[in-house]
Amino acid sequence: MQKFDRSRHLTRRTFLHADDCDLSELAALCGTVSDPADYPLSAAVEKGVLVYDCPALLPRLTDPAFADTLMAEWADAFANGPGVVVLSGAEPDLAMIDRASDIFRDLITRQNAAGTGGGDHFAKPGANDRLWNSLEKHCLADPGNFARYYANPFLALVSQAWLGPYYQMTAQLNVVNPGGAAQSPHRDYHLGFQSAQAVARYPRHVHLFSPMLTLQGAIAHVDASIESGPTLLLPHSQKYEAGYLATSRPDFRAYFDAHAVQLPLKKGDMLFFSPALFHAAGTNRTSDVKRMVNLFQVSSAYGRAMEAIDRTAMCRALYPALLTANLSETEAANAIAATAEGYSFPTNLDRDPPIGGLAPKSQAALMHEAIAARWTPDALNAALELQARKRLP
Repeated sequence: MQKFDRSRHLTRRTFLHADDCDLSELAALCGTVSDPADYPLSAAVEKGVLVYDCPALLPRLTDPAFADTLMAEWADAFANGPGVVVLSGAEPDLAMIDRASDIFRDLITRQNAAGTGGGDHFAKPGANDRLWNSLEKHCLADPGNFARYYANPFLALVSQAWLGPYYQMTAQLNVVNPGGAAQSPHRDYHLGFQSAQAVARYPRHVHLFSPMLTLQGAIAHVDASIESGPTLLLPHSQKYEAGYLATSRPDFRAYFDAHAVQLPLKKGDMLFFSPALFHAAGTNRTSDVKRMVNLFQVSSAYGRAMEAIDRTAMCRALYPALLTANLSETEAANAIAATAEGYSFPTNLDRDPPIGGLAPKSQAALMHEAIAARWTPDALNAALELQARKRLP
């Protein structure tokens, strides 16, 4: 009998591997039937997706007990249910949405004329019109319209349901033009914006808590028929633990293509889902509909370090020492990890778009590049300054 190898067992349990992904496990999860009895405040279940009638719910939101019950239902839906909800009629002020659409179109026109913007995490550049950081740009362009837009009670309530208070709102406008092809199926920020090789280095518990730090959502700025390519969704897929590794596998992508669902959205409808849900923007098969949606990416208040650190100054000081120190490659990497910003976000995606990859180059990656090529300190300082300027608001 083969002796039990506890060390190997712990390693395999702690670190997930793409080779261990089992499509039958995902299929079993996605075969779950969403039971409306589990979500009594929902109005319907369509293609496995919970649909809530917001005009009917609105008068009851002033009751704190009812609001807590609704938030509990949504939180359970994201974690244990289908992973996705549609908030039908969440924003009834369509004239306000139309004004916001005009603002966004004007900003896109200016962006295109200036040759800025572009890039997409999961689609070919040029397939869509992207307006990065639509949140800030909207606020500065028309504060009054912005105030009415983000005063929406359902947007606030669903954000708090998943993330608690003091959440951080960001938004990016996406316009899928006629003929725009679908995105590849993926999970979202944080782990979803990294390569499979990078994701495999994170222990299993990080795979499990990453979706708890972000909520994905969108509001439709136009009526989005199925032909216009609303988001493809795979209900219950957020519960598959190894999903951040599985989305890059051809067999899992084929399963997504065969089983993903789409729901048409009316102007003012909102869609929210766990960032771990397998999803993708659909193909716009119309000849005349520019499918405009504003994507909400709401983050936990806790995704921040305790102290403010000038890591650029630290990199400048450290680099000459690394050139002369008698350190192994691993030791130098450890010193860089303690010094440089190893994560690509947050950044200014207008100046620092994810072209050629899922994320822009990090400060730590720049340091490694400099060490490998034996740049002069002046060359690194110039590169650090340029990178810092790109990341500024």
